[in-house]
Amino acid sequence: MKKFVMAALGGTMAGAIATTQVAGPLLAQESASNATVYEQLDLFGDIFERIRNQYVEDVEPGELIEAAIDGMLTSLDPHSSYLSPDDAAQMQVQTRGEFGGLGIEVTQEEGFIKVVSPIDSTPAAEAGIEAGDFITHVDGESMLGLTLDVAVDRMRGPVGSEIIITVVREGESEPFDVSIIRDTIELQAVRTRTQGDTVVLRVTTFNDKTTPNLVSKLEEEVETLGGMNNVNGFVLDLRNNPGGLLTQAIRVSDAFLEEGEIVSTRGRDPVDGDRYNATPGDLAQGKPIVVLINGGSASASEIVAGALQDHRRAIVVGTKSFGKGSVQTVMPLRGEGAMRLTTARYYTPSGRSIQALGVSPDIIVEQPRRRPAEEEDEPASAVGPRTEGDLRGSLDNDSLTDDQVRQIEEDRAKAQAAADLREEDYQLAYAIDILKGLNALGPVEEDRRTSSK
Repeated sequence: MKKFVMAALGGTMAGAIATTQVAGPLLAQESASNATVYEQLDLFGDIFERIRNQYVEDVEPGELIEAAIDGMLTSLDPHSSYLSPDDAAQMQVQTRGEFGGLGIEVTQEEGFIKVVSPIDSTPAAEAGIEAGDFITHVDGESMLGLTLDVAVDRMRGPVGSEIIITVVREGESEPFDVSIIRDTIELQAVRTRTQGDTVVLRVTTFNDKTTPNLVSKLEEEVETLGGMNNVNGFVLDLRNNPGGLLTQAIRVSDAFLEEGEIVSTRGRDPVDGDRYNATPGDLAQGKPIVVLINGGSASASEIVAGALQDHRRAIVVGTKSFGKGSVQTVMPLRGEGAMRLTTARYYTPSGRSIQALGVSPDIIVEQPRRRPAEEEDEPASAVGPRTEGDLRGSLDNDSLTDDQVRQIEEDRAKAQAAADLREEDYQLAYAIDILKGLNALGPVEEDRRTSSK
């Protein structure tokens, strides 16, 4: 608030100085501009009164004014909007990590509602909704031309109720309907697991719980593997993460960086720009990191991926991210409503804006579409490949001890698990293979990093 006050005072003082120097032309321009604004406000008032008095049905004046405010904001960009008191309260609940709905993050594109990403383990994700889907109808009613907030309201409803959405998807010749049962969405900001010697950190959203969950769960997985010495690296999975709080994106990036800029924001006035820098301490203790992104990775996810990529702290793998490089500030209004206004663009440490361009992966890896169910159900051959050991009377291997044989079998089982993962999640398997390759280089890679400092 102090910053806004100081900025306003500075503008007033500058204006006073300017009018002292060239008072006549500036005053004339300002007077003409004010006259135009007042004429337009009078026009708004005239239209408002005519609607109230002459529209075919009675209208609620408060709703008319809210619609006018929302129209003014949504005309600026897809992310600015008016939040009614109910919407403002709902948004506060969402940042705390629990809310009711379908479990999708949406935006607006060419008048239609576009899915940025489904949220893991929610009704929408389980129903097969994908990033990039267009929602054209809800319960048979067209979404074309509706504002984003109105469209979202149409998709809300009591927990346990059914909603039928019509989806247009690239690669599908016809629109199709999807039935979803609304539920309470409890976001688990971070899910973790080990895959061999790799720790996989799946970050689904950036809310108040993200950084604490990330720290605690990472430490648990490292302890499960017997300490950091037994970890070959980390996969930070940001696929289909629609973003969230800027502060959390900064803290997650800082968790893996020792120093340097994380992100900068620049508004219309250079005075309002901010830079955020990392503090000493690397949660991964220098272990290699692969960041996974795709077209559903947006906003805060792109800040993290861009920061770790620019500092060469991580290899970014996957497909181009969504490209939302703007910052929204939520400003409380009278009557418990709020205004969500785009106030700045953000820039990665190298000074690049990703607005509309997205973060480009270091290694592009597409996720193959799943095969049709009828193909997946085909029975595998009962006869596998034959080896020397399968031949009757083959010689035993007498050069290995029982422990060595057991170790070979364990390594083979890990390799088979990695192969199975490629069928389940090709991008993740690729990321883990990269970490294995980096660890195979060992001291060579370490020498390269040291010499580049």
